[in-house]
Amino acid sequence: MSFNRRHFLELAAGTTAALAAPAVIGRAKPRVVVIGGGAGGATAARYIAKDSKGAIDVTLIEPSRVYYTCFFSNLYLGGERTMQSLAHTYGKLASTHGINVVHDWAVGIDRDTRTITLASGYKMGYDRLILSPGIDFIAGAVEGWDTSKQNKMPHAYKGGSQTELLKAQLEAMPQGGTFAMVAPPNPYRCPPGPYERVSMVAHLLKQKNPTAKIIVADPKPKFSKEALFRDAWSRHHQGMVEWVGPDFGGKNVSVDADAMVLKIDGEAVKVDVCNVIPAMKAGRICEVAGITEGNWAPVSGHTMQSRVDDKIYVLGDATNQGDMPKSGYSANSQAKVAAMAVRAELTGSRMFPAKFSNTCWSMLGTTTVSKWVPPTRPLTRKSQKWTALSAKPVRAANCARPPSRKAWAGTTASPLTCSAKPRTQGLKA
Repeated sequence: MSFNRRHFLELAAGTTAALAAPAVIGRAKPRVVVIGGGAGGATAARYIAKDSKGAIDVTLIEPSRVYYTCFFSNLYLGGERTMQSLAHTYGKLASTHGINVVHDWAVGIDRDTRTITLASGYKMGYDRLILSPGIDFIAGAVEGWDTSKQNKMPHAYKGGSQTELLKAQLEAMPQGGTFAMVAPPNPYRCPPGPYERVSMVAHLLKQKNPTAKIIVADPKPKFSKEALFRDAWSRHHQGMVEWVGPDFGGKNVSVDADAMVLKIDGEAVKVDVCNVIPAMKAGRICEVAGITEGNWAPVSGHTMQSRVDDKIYVLGDATNQGDMPKSGYSANSQAKVAAMAVRAELTGSRMFPAKFSNTCWSMLGTTTVSKWVPPTRPLTRKSQKWTALSAKPVRAANCARPPSRKAWAGTTASPLTCSAKPRTQGLKA
């Protein structure tokens, strides 16, 4: 085949178009991809799309079409919420904010070419990437347990079917049976979460199985809001909860899922339901991207940018984020900071100093308690019917209020940070 001038011009034109197209598209509208559609990822996607007013192309990658929150799942276990109340879909993100929602697994990230590979084989590029994958479990953290045993001894620490399984097991417990929990070591998702779960399980059993027992094997010498939880257990579930700390063998625990046996420091205990919450690490996609140090992804406390790759931001439980607890509230707060930083980078919009906050209430039971530790603001008639089993007063008037349903008993987080208070101390620059 001869190579004439017409062929040369056609080839040259085609080559130019092929080379130019991605760059033109990239310059026309910067691309942000968010992996993980929980409290952090969905919030970041929403704020970037909303505040950029269409100037940024936003894609959210989330394998589940319905997201079930882990927060509030303890209330479902205690019979105080329905599973449906924990469910969230992604329709509004697409219809209201124009976010491209892709239900697929992200399995690869090439940081050099800024390309994400999905399980379907599709590849997509990004200018900025936000990772909010939550947690995964550390293999071998509890002797005798791995994810192949999770249907016999559920972790129920990711919302959805595991939570439903644990609830079904609790309701099927024989009268006078034993529920055991293997608590995780620090750091982990939602510091008071395991102990609120103990409270809610006790609350459920008190109504349906009042002679049942609860054993908590804990590798930690102390835990979040310990005094408040212990006070509540003694007040409302007296004699039902036995907490075994590291001094009494709580650090030397193994399980036999087939025999339904929990071993604490070599002593075997036959149990009817066993909730194993293993040690945790950042969601696997962070490891795939190569941005973890140890078990977590280090970030800048001012922007949530990865300390390994400044084109990647990391949110929520997956991060090593200084002294912020791993909570849904923290993830939501971090997402707004990251969204502002990403938008400023890509569009030149104004960037304000970062503000973070966290507030946490834990449900202990539905028995109204007589003692209220007063906050700094005057109590209203309605709030007097509520209980905050707080060891110290709420420290500012604009902190989160007690939940607005009657029969709740809440505990304030420690430390309690108000929404208007900047929280950058302790976060490395």
